[in-house]
Amino acid sequence: MKWLFLSVLFTIISWLFQPAPKSQQSGIATKISPETQSTYADHTLWQFLLQQHVNDEGQVDYQGFLKNRQILESYLNILEGNQPTSKWPKNEQLAYYINLYNAHTVLLILDNYPTESIKKIKNPWGQKLIPLHDDTISLGDLEHNILRKMGEPRIHFAINCASASCPKLSNKAYLANGLDNQLNKATKSFIASERNQISEGQLNLSKIFKWYKKDFLDGDIRTFIKNYSKIDISANADIDYLDYDWSLNGN
Repeated sequence: MKWLFLSVLFTIISWLFQPAPKSQQSGIATKISPETQSTYADHTLWQFLLQQHVNDEGQVDYQGFLKNRQILESYLNILEGNQPTSKWPKNEQLAYYINLYNAHTVLLILDNYPTESIKKIKNPWGQKLIPLHDDTISLGDLEHNILRKMGEPRIHFAINCASASCPKLSNKAYLANGLDNQLNKATKSFIASERNQISEGQLNLSKIFKWYKKDFLDGDIRTFIKNYSKIDISANADIDYLDYDWSLNGN
């Protein structure tokens, strides 16, 4: 384990002292061309931060994140400097955008900390905060215009909105290698959690299933949930939706 710790520490130190991306130096976003891009984005720093500041229940130590804010910013610099192209495999793109969403959500909370809820922040999903492909986009843009259009409904259980009723923030970075297993685990965990109340004939569900209904097998919510649940759900099960708790997911 000692070698692993030293490896992570070396990576952190290296990135902390790297030059800022050109977009930060000049104020103009720079698109990385496929010819100059030799590797996919490295999520080591994000993995380190998640292991340090997120527990197995998804509770986030935002005060701990504040102490390591420079590492978080260095990770986001890595993502800015190595952005996806159409030549990236789909799983590399998905992992990148999921981690990008979650890391920027944490940064948004840190920028407004302490706060009782992300909804206490003015226009949290509309602020243009994320440099991407010659533009600056919002969390809402990233979710609706990129992630949802990739045709992977399980992303709804991987991205985190910093709230109690949201799917929990994983304490492991999403990676292309093994992504399918990670998304399956996140989906099963959310469906089986207290955020939903499921029986054979009655589904009391998170409003995520209401807000994004068409993303789940084109609205066939019962079948979608049945695929990830141990309960034999009736095709005629009644559906209702639970209140959403927007209080901060901090410990």
